[in-house]
Amino acid sequence: MLNTRTITRERIAAVEPRIRQYVRHTPVMRVDMADFGCPAFAVDLKLECLQHSGSFKARGAFTNLLERQVPEAGVVAASGGNHGAAVAYAAMKLGHMATIFVPEVSPSAKLARIRGYGAELVVGGARYAEALAASEEFAARTGALQVHAFNQEETLLGQGTLGLEIEADLPEIDTLLVAVGGGGLIGGIAAWFAGRIRIVAIEPEGAPTLYRALEAGRPVDAPAEGIAADSLAPKRVGEMMFPIAEAFVERSILVSDDDIVAAQKALWDRVRIIAEPGGAAAFAAMLSGRYVPADGERVAVLICGSNTNPANF
Repeated sequence: MLNTRTITRERIAAVEPRIRQYVRHTPVMRVDMADFGCPAFAVDLKLECLQHSGSFKARGAFTNLLERQVPEAGVVAASGGNHGAAVAYAAMKLGHMATIFVPEVSPSAKLARIRGYGAELVVGGARYAEALAASEEFAARTGALQVHAFNQEETLLGQGTLGLEIEADLPEIDTLLVAVGGGGLIGGIAAWFAGRIRIVAIEPEGAPTLYRALEAGRPVDAPAEGIAADSLAPKRVGEMMFPIAEAFVERSILVSDDDIVAAQKALWDRVRIIAEPGGAAAFAAMLSGRYVPADGERVAVLICGSNTNPANF
């Protein structure tokens, strides 16, 4: 298990120049919650949904492929969709073969992205855990490099560069709301900030991986259901990020599927931002009132993925 002395600000800062030419510095948009039918309150949206491959995952994917030795057999990843698309995109850009295993729950928009980047796509199993097992068997048989979606040192370091970027964009924020699935994103970001701002995890009620782990004091199995199951529903939160979360994540807040759909619709209707369910989950906490900021609190919300079709909501 990694600890807070392993995924450090110094290591994240060292990785950032390595991946800079391959990832976008994504924009920030300030919105007034009054425009969404809530009490007036300024919130900054970090639009990582505009990243290459449609999500923040490109950061961890490029870090893995640039910091590790890629064999002739290429790379293999299991994914609900976004990580697979990011690994496929990074492999295409860097000239490697990629094989991506996804469960049957993965939406067509994500499968199309993976195929579009030239990867070999294997669909099978009801949930992420089954795709992961199949990818591990493939790696053992072929020698391909496994790139884990969240429980991998380089993945955490790469996602941590988003924390570095958010601090550069928004140096005055007090609080950052971050959606959680396996925890690679919030783990990397929390390691970067290291307690200097409030980091609040947002999770679907149907997939409370970090919520259950914080209750238990260790990663434990949680349900893997709900509208965001393709991106926010692994069986349990990552072992590597959990010590970081214990140290630096203030708490986890659960939102309902209805909250998430309402957030998707509001982002599209009011500001023309396309967010998939997992990408909209953090904003759902603000819109639903499940996170209530204090007077004068400076809040940022991470919109982390856009691999969906707005016609779906």
